[in-house]
Amino acid sequence: MSRPLTRLQRYYLYYTGGFLAFVGALAVLERHGMPPRWVGYAFLIFTISMYAGIGIISRTSDVSEYYVAGRRVPAFFNGMATGADWMSAASFIGLAGTLYLSGFQGLAYVVGWTGGFVLVALLLAPYLRRCEQYTIPDFLGARYGGNAIRLVAVGAAILASFVYVVAQIYGVGVITSRFVSLQFEIGVFVGLAGILVCSFLGGMRAVTWTQVAQYLILIVAYITPVAILSYNVTGNPVPQLVYGEVLQKVTQLEDRLFDSPAEIEVRQLFRERADLYAQKIMQLPQSLSLEREQLSSQINRLKASDVQMRDIVALERQRRDLPHDPEQAKARWEAAMFSAAERSRQPIHHAEAFPGDTEEERDIQRINFLALIFCLTVGTAALPHVLVRYYTTPTVHEARESVFWSLLFILLLYVTAPAYAVFAKYEVLSHLAEIPIAKLPGWVTAWAKVGLVSIEDINFDGILQLAELSLNPDVIVLATPEIAGMPYVVSGLVAAGGLAAALSTADGLLLTITSALSHDVYYRIIRPDASTQFRLVIAKSLLLVVAVLAATVAAQKPGTILSMVAWAFSIAGSAFFPALVLGIFWARATRMGALAGMVVGVSLSLYYILRVEFDSIPWLGVSGFKMEPWFHVQATSAGLFGVVAGFATIIIVSLLTKPEPGSADFLGRIRLASRRDA
Repeated sequence: MSRPLTRLQRYYLYYTGGFLAFVGALAVLERHGMPPRWVGYAFLIFTISMYAGIGIISRTSDVSEYYVAGRRVPAFFNGMATGADWMSAASFIGLAGTLYLSGFQGLAYVVGWTGGFVLVALLLAPYLRRCEQYTIPDFLGARYGGNAIRLVAVGAAILASFVYVVAQIYGVGVITSRFVSLQFEIGVFVGLAGILVCSFLGGMRAVTWTQVAQYLILIVAYITPVAILSYNVTGNPVPQLVYGEVLQKVTQLEDRLFDSPAEIEVRQLFRERADLYAQKIMQLPQSLSLEREQLSSQINRLKASDVQMRDIVALERQRRDLPHDPEQAKARWEAAMFSAAERSRQPIHHAEAFPGDTEEERDIQRINFLALIFCLTVGTAALPHVLVRYYTTPTVHEARESVFWSLLFILLLYVTAPAYAVFAKYEVLSHLAEIPIAKLPGWVTAWAKVGLVSIEDINFDGILQLAELSLNPDVIVLATPEIAGMPYVVSGLVAAGGLAAALSTADGLLLTITSALSHDVYYRIIRPDASTQFRLVIAKSLLLVVAVLAATVAAQKPGTILSMVAWAFSIAGSAFFPALVLGIFWARATRMGALAGMVVGVSLSLYYILRVEFDSIPWLGVSGFKMEPWFHVQATSAGLFGVVAGFATIIIVSLLTKPEPGSADFLGRIRLASRRDA
């Protein structure tokens, strides 16, 4: 006999039914002439209003409710909230796009992220829950003792979470700028309002119940378009079962398109352009002066002849846009050179594992594939905003159980992402390649305005070759409904899902940052006698400051969503994973060892990211900063070095220093209790 639904289950069942009815109503209205922009506004206003309503209902002034939702979230709902917390803009928007562009190599994200949750279940979740703390710095402070380790942990948590939250807010800006026609920078701050209304009012309590609602929207939004596309292409609405069949068709299209004469000609032209920029860079500053003189001479000749004024204006604009000095020219021309060189390369076949022209190149791909899996696995197991979710369950047993539910809910998206990429690529290769540029569908122009799609007819034949099409990976999921010609309401649904994914993760990240500052720094170190009310005032004030700062950084478009998220994982893994694992399973680990390991690990990862990814740091006045990667490892896998260095440092320093007197008793309590509660 089945058990009756609980009140909480009924509430979310009604919520899901109401949302589906809303989508159905918009579909009917669109068929009767509702403009696409109105559909976008309807989704934006409806969903953010729902989240705001949950935030208002869940508002609290209780410390335990604000930081850990009163430790009474059932395992099923905690798993769903964790799934939403985890399925950020990177998972929702960036994962399928990365799989689209890199094929087999992109599976490293799926494997790494899934493996990370296994580590959480086996190594960390039960022990963290038994400790009865509020934050990860709290746990490290209790394990190792002293405020120094707490402050370092706070700094690392803030750094990793801030990079991560910038990526989420950037995703919000992309969505709002495309689907409601807002300027990107304005869209960023509109989305920020939706983030704040939940985390500001009710802390973890409001964030948890909002994330459950957001998960329901994002998973429906993710699966619906690819299910429709799968049915249209194969007659089967379950894409996970048939995408292998479509992958074969994609391979056949790739074999034909990649080796066509026009495609080869275009790649050669891009190679010549890259060589030209390389030559100009080598001849600086003379090349810049020569280019300016040539443009001036050309303008003067046109002015002396009978030509249309628009041609003269165009050349004058071109001269005005020239770099002002050799340093600026070098930076701009290098970017153009790398872009042209990238377009000139032989495209990667989607199903090809570890592509490369030589065995050395294939080995480099293998190294980066394995390094990324490692970093994402340990990073997942060390992210403060994910680990803190296991403080919210009533018991250790339910903490373990919620990890199972988290994996189940996350896998629904992860097993769909490879199919999403394959079906999207099939649509692009079969319906976009080799068509007249004048007849390109409207979605190309729409996304070009956002800056995520670009077309260049470099051979002037009026036909689109694949090398002439540049797609940012962040556009694939959001544009797939338009690529496949689906009703605009499906595009709006996907946008609502992407917004839910970004907001759900941003809520948790901002709460992690402000909890670290208000609880671990202000309350634990500065003012232990602060009242409950004043602690919450401090937390909410800091939340506003951090949120505005993150939105300001996101408005600068510092990188792709997935790359920023990978950096955050490397930082988190380097800072926390060695200290947490050794702190739980090695009684000999000391305070000085953990402190040194965290500083060395996070410093090395941060150094590697900056030196490999960026050539200059303008606000520090540093240029020519870039270095060659160590062992060909990309910046997204910087944590490989940081984690190894962290473990080595903790072990060496711990063996050279005396352990804290109470560490063995502390470990005995949490291990024994964890076994008993399991």
